[in-house]
Parts: sequence; C-alpha cells; structure tokens
Amino acid sequence: MKDDRSPFQKLNDLLDGVVPANQPEKEPLNMTVGEPRHAFPDFILDVINQNAHNFRPYPPITGTDEFRQSVENWLNWRYDLGGLALADGNIVPLNGTREGLFHACVGARDWARSHFGKDTSNAAVLLPNPFYHTYIGAARAIEAETVFLNGAANSGFLPDLDDLSKDTDLLDRTIAFFYASPANPQGNIADIETWKQLIGLARKHNFLILADECYSELYRETPPPGILQACEGDLSNVITFHSLSKRSNLAGMRCGFAAGDGDFMTQWIKYRNLVAPQVSMALQAAGAAAFRDEEHVKENRRLYNEKFDAARRILGNDLPYETPPAGFFLWLDVSKFGDDESVTQKLWRDVGVRVIPGSYLARADKNGINPGDGFLRIALVGSLEETQEALHRLRDCLIG
Repeated sequence: MKDDRSPFQKLNDLLDGVVPANQPEKEPLNMTVGEPRHAFPDFILDVINQNAHNFRPYPPITGTDEFRQSVENWLNWRYDLGGLALADGNIVPLNGTREGLFHACVGARDWARSHFGKDTSNAAVLLPNPFYHTYIGAARAIEAETVFLNGAANSGFLPDLDDLSKDTDLLDRTIAFFYASPANPQGNIADIETWKQLIGLARKHNFLILADECYSELYRETPPPGILQACEGDLSNVITFHSLSKRSNLAGMRCGFAAGDGDFMTQWIKYRNLVAPQVSMALQAAGAAAFRDEEHVKENRRLYNEKFDAARRILGNDLPYETPPAGFFLWLDVSKFGDDESVTQKLWRDVGVRVIPGSYLARADKNGINPGDGFLRIALVGSLEETQEALHRLRDCLIG
C-alpha cells in the first residue's frame, strides 16, 4: 500500500510524543519548512494599494500585459536571451508555481496525445529523487507511471542523463520530465551542457521538460544557467517555472510564471481557462514591480550566504558537509551517527532542533535505493542568530 502521507505528516508522526529536553530554558527551533522569513520588498504593499481597485474584476487567465512584459524583460536580462520576444504567447502567470507544475503535467499528457500522437495509456513521468512532493501528486493524478531518478553524490546530486539515455523504451513512453535546477533540496546546479543534453532527449523522444527553477536566484557566487539559455531561441519541448516565493520572500502572495513552448502554451491556456486559478491583477502589478527590482534580491542572497558562511564555521570538518551552490537548505549526511529518522528524533528530543529526514523527501527507486537515506534537510530560513543557535546545538548533540 502506498504511503500517502506528506513528508511533514510523516515527521509529525515520527516525533509524536517526543518532548524536547531543557524546556523552557531552550526554545525549540524549527528548521523543517522551506518558508522564507526574510522581509519582502518595501514597495510591494504600496503597489498593491495603488492597484487595489483591480481586486474587483476577474483577472484574465493569460495575465496582464504589464506582468508578461516585466517577466520577458527579466528573463532576457537574467539569461541573456538577446531580446527574445516572449510576452505574447510564451508566458502565463501562475498562482504560485505549485499549481502550475501540477496542471502542466496534465497538459503534458494531453499535448503528448494531440501534438505527438502518443498512446498515453502507459505513460511515464520522470522525477528527480529527492523531489518536490507536487511532482508525484501530478503524476498520480493522471495515472502515469512515476519513475524516480536518483540524485546522489556520484551524479552531482542530479539525475544521471547518460544512464537515462540508454533506456529508450522508457523515454519513448515519457510525457513529462520534472527537472529541478537548482536541485531541491541538495542545491546542485545543471550546467548548460546538461540542459542541452536534456533538451536533446526531450526532442528525440517527444516529451515535455517541466524545468523547476524556483531557487535560481538564491546562489552563493555564480548565477545558475537556465534552460532558456540552452534553448538558443528554440523553445520547443521546454517550459520553465519561476516564482517570487523564494526570490522575493513573497510565498504568501502566490505569484509566479511559466514560460516556454508556444504551441504547448496555446493548448494549455485553454485547459487552464477551465480549471486553473487566476492571479489577481493587483498582485500581478506587485509581481511585475518585484521582477523589475534586483536590489532586494541581492540583499536576500546576502542574508542566505551569511548563514551558509556561519554553517561552514560551526560545522567545520566534524560533519561531512559541503556548501551547496544554490538554495537555502543544508543537505547533511548524518549516516555515521545512525539512520536519518533516529538522528531526527535525537535532535528533537535532546536539543529541541526540528529537522526532516532525507528519506521522507525521496522514494526507493527500482533498485530499492532511497537516495535520501542518511541525510537531513535543514532549512536556513530563520534569522542568522536562530540559525547559528540551531547549528551549534546540532553539532554539540552529534559531536559532543
């Protein structure tokens, strides 16, 4: 029987009845949820207030001209696309990328039938492993086979495309490939050649790439390349997803976008007009303003990098840890201290630090290997002081 619990429900069940020691002297610290806690840009509320009258009408599913143009300008600036025209037919606003990723998988099935003439009765959807839980929900909703592609150290914590390319039967059945770069939770980045290899597979075997790039702006030093760069102007078989949740600390505003293949977009918008949630025009105005401003993004990045610097100092060489090139998670190997569930229980019981076992964020692959076994995901979303306190407690608990 499939375990339908979310990772967080599993965690609640694991820690049920476990009471942290040393309370109330030491306040429990929650490092589980990837919910940004930095300040959002000051101008956001002003823009919303200025556009408050637009809360009255229903917004168009295709979004406002202003929002789409702002996204086009940002994509061209960020990825050096050479002034690629995208606003008319290649961009759609999303009520957060979560719904977009889900509905795009449904759209990928329909597109595979109509555009490529595929028989989708035995369709496959490919997922990185570990994965964002919406991916598996989308694959199950369309009753596709879910194929987990492990992201482990030997493949740079990304799916091994060289190995995948050998399985032509699977690729021919594939209708969609959820691909995250920066990876969630490991933070590793696909280079341009990897993106190009993935695009080549998609065009050879007629499937859609759903490129989740929501952590693209939370990098340490070098901006991650994006899939649109690798397309070199040809957007066929490619949809990229971006959000203001992580970039601008606006998770509650539910504003993001999808951009890419115009043929797919034309068909998908018809589907979205039936079932998908629109984005308020007032919030689109705020989103457009956020995409026009980079100063708040630089400050956001500085705050995260400050915490990763603290992690390097505190954890030192005592724990097998490498700073990820992007994202805001530590993907910490604790296997020498026990399995990830028992270590999670120990940290909560002994020092009041709540983390999530890596195995809860992945599934066993066809060989029975869960690449999250022995890892913890630790979200560095709180203040510097809270992060330092949590990491000191973790180190003292495991190392002594």
